[in-house]
Amino acid sequence: MLSMDLLEIYEAGELTVVGFGGREVLDHINLAECRDELLALIREHQTQTLAIDLTGVKLLPSGLLGLLASVHRLGVEVQLYNACKDIREVLEITKLDQVMHLHEVEV
Repeated sequence: MLSMDLLEIYEAGELTVVGFGGREVLDHINLAECRDELLALIREHQTQTLAIDLTGVKLLPSGLLGLLASVHRLGVEVQLYNACKDIREVLEITKLDQVMHLHEVEV
């Protein structure tokens, strides 16, 4: 597992899997830095599907949701794994659950 400043990379390639190391609250992350890391990863590995592991995350900043929507607009399929109930509700209210597929897996 590789670790960038903000993201932990579990797998990189056409399917890229990243996570936030189980941090509960992501409100102090630098969105510009996170965007740069994600875009570099996507370009370097020609990522077709980006899977985000949200295990343990309780709060996502709205800017991060916007960033993930932007990644989707680049033609990359975004999949979210193990989102908590509150994050799922936000995704449903904003209709982002229609562009970012939600999955639950045992960890």
